[in-house]
Amino acid sequence: MEVVYHVFSMFALISLHCFLYGCNLFMWKSTRINQNFIFDFAPNTALTHRDAFLMSASIMCTVVAALVINLCLRNAGASYANAVPGALIVLSTGLLFCPFNVFYRSTRYCFMRVMRNIIFSPFYKVLMADFFMADQLTSQIPLLRHMEFAACYFMAGSFRANPYGTCTNSQNYKHLAYVISFLPYYWRAMQCLRRYLEEHDTNQLANAGKYVSAMVAAAVRFKYSATPTPFWVWMVLISSSGATVYQLYWDFVKDWGFFTPKSKNLWLRDDLILKNKSIYYVSMVINLALRLAWTESVMKIRFTRNETRLLDFSLASLEIIRRGHWNFYRLENEHLNNVGKFRAVKTVPLPFRELETD
Repeated sequence: MEVVYHVFSMFALISLHCFLYGCNLFMWKSTRINQNFIFDFAPNTALTHRDAFLMSASIMCTVVAALVINLCLRNAGASYANAVPGALIVLSTGLLFCPFNVFYRSTRYCFMRVMRNIIFSPFYKVLMADFFMADQLTSQIPLLRHMEFAACYFMAGSFRANPYGTCTNSQNYKHLAYVISFLPYYWRAMQCLRRYLEEHDTNQLANAGKYVSAMVAAAVRFKYSATPTPFWVWMVLISSSGATVYQLYWDFVKDWGFFTPKSKNLWLRDDLILKNKSIYYVSMVINLALRLAWTESVMKIRFTRNETRLLDFSLASLEIIRRGHWNFYRLENEHLNNVGKFRAVKTVPLPFRELETD
C-alpha cells in the first residue's frame, strides 16, 4: 500500500482541484464575471463548470476502479500488482498528449502551453492565465512530491520487486524533494521579476518578495525536520510567521482588494458582487485559518505512519480548498478593478451585472 498512497493521492488531489475549479466557473457565471475574457480563452472551446465536474468525476471513477483492481490482484497473490498504478499514470500521460481532437484537446494543449510558459519563466511574457496557474501550483506542492516519487519508483523498475525504499532512502531523492518544494515559488517569483522588467512596477518586486519569503520558510521547516532542536523551532516560528503575515496582507489587500481606506463596507471594498457581505468575512477567516496550517509541523504530536499520511493528505486537501476560495475573489477583484493590468480596457463585455451605486 506504500506506492498506492502516493499514486492515488496524486490523482485524488487533481480531482479535487478540478472540482473546485468547476465551482469557481459556476460562481463566475452566476455573478456575470467574464473569466474567458480575463484569461483570454476562446468562448467556444473554454471549459464550462459541467465540463470541469465531468473531468473531476471521471478522474475519481478511474482511480477507484484502478484501486479495486490493484487490491484484487494483490489479494489473489498476482505478481506486479503495483504495475496497475503505473499503468494509470501512463494512460493519463498518453491522454494528456493525445493529438486527436477528443477529450478536450484545446484545453489540454492550452494547459501544456501554460505549463511551458511557467517552467521556462522568466523567458516567456507573463499572461493572466500563466500567473494564475502558477499560483495554483504553489498550492499543489504535495502533488508534485507524489509525482516525483511515482516517477522515480516506476522509472527505476522498483515495482518488479516492490522495494519501497529505492527512492525514499537515497540522499539524491531527498535533495530533489527539496527542489520540487521550492520550484512553484521560484517560478512565480521569476514571473514577477519578468513583469517588473517590462512594466517597472515596484509592486511586482514586492510580490516576488512574498514568494522568496515562502521559500525561506519552507527551507527552515525542512531543516527543522532534520534537526528538531529548540533553536530551529524558534527559527520556524519566526520565518513562517513572517511569511504568513506577508501572504495574508497580499491576499486581502492586493489580490482581493479588501481593507480599502474609507470603504463603505467595513474591512472590504466599495464594490462587491455578492449581496451577502458576511460571505466575504467568512472567507477571510477561512483563508487566515488555512494559512496557519504550517503550525502542525512544530507540534510535537506522535502519529503512526498511516496517521501521518492521513494528516498530510488532509492538509493538502485543505490548501486546495483555500486556493478555491482565493480564486473566486481574485477574479472578482480583477473583474471590478483590473488590478493585474492585463486588460486594455477596464470594462468587461456584456453580459455583466451592474453594481448599485448610492
